[in-house]
Amino acid sequence: MFLHLGDGYMIPSKEVVLIGNLESTTSSEITEEFMEISDEEGFIVDYSGGNPRSFVLTGETIYLSMISSKTLEDRVDKFTEENGGY
Repeated sequence: MFLHLGDGYMIPSKEVVLIGNLESTTSSEITEEFMEISDEEGFIVDYSGGNPRSFVLTGETIYLSMISSKTLEDRVDKFTEENGGY
């Protein structure tokens, strides 16, 4: 199953490590530094159309999405419930 991140972009649900609210997590100095370094190193892919609300962390990439973290979490939860887990 795939997680739709918005604007036609999808990633495999099984690769998702963490879904976070971008606004609340970037208020931490450590997290802000992590995101800056990740961006400099090319690990961030922006699928938000310039309006990021959430991020999805995988083993190799951080995806920015314009969809709220709650909605993304609900999509993963729905898939997990329908399929009895991964």
